[in-house]
Amino acid sequence: MRGDSMIIKHWREDWTYEEPQILAYDKNDTWKKVTLSADDIKGKWTQKVYQVDDSPRYQAIGTWVHVDGKHQWQSNSDSPLPRREYSERSDYNVLNRGNTLYLTKDGWMFEQDNKKIIRNENGDKLLAMEKGMEQFIKTDPKSFGYAQTWWKQQEKFWKDARETWDAVFAENNVIKLTPKVDNKLLYERFFALGDQSVKENWSSEKNKEGIKKVILAYLAKG
Repeated sequence: MRGDSMIIKHWREDWTYEEPQILAYDKNDTWKKVTLSADDIKGKWTQKVYQVDDSPRYQAIGTWVHVDGKHQWQSNSDSPLPRREYSERSDYNVLNRGNTLYLTKDGWMFEQDNKKIIRNENGDKLLAMEKGMEQFIKTDPKSFGYAQTWWKQQEKFWKDARETWDAVFAENNVIKLTPKVDNKLLYERFFALGDQSVKENWSSEKNKEGIKKVILAYLAKG
């Protein structure tokens, strides 16, 4: 965090063009692989958002529009509850995200028009709607020297984590994750493993072996 030595690894985003396959969120920590037609993806960009442990969060498709000096991208997709919600409430289980990104001269804006959905075998029920607006302003990279040092140490581990997750995604049409194993969250296991890898200077082979073991422990069967 800026001006502090505390490190918070945030979500990751990957952007791909005319991506033919996505992981679509269903409910209850379950994602399903969906194949899209050429017409569905023509000229469109996919935003793939991953959680702090590089497990899936949501993937959305939209077209970048550049007109009248404005640059924006809009999408709609289902996702798990944000942390500010799932730690406090359990009265809904899907957040349908209406996302609009705007480029600005100083960075970018993130506007949200979200629907809080109760989803079960009978369908969807709208519980509430929310409006959100976030502004991101580029700052001096020197402010984040501590974070850059942390990432330099951890970068190899997280590269191996991404590659291991990619193999798991390729092997499974459905990804269902168990929230806790032995009373530990998935990201807690990943962060501990990353620290151990750095401390003991693990090879990529050993990283991937440990990462795969953790993922399989949380990957629900059936």
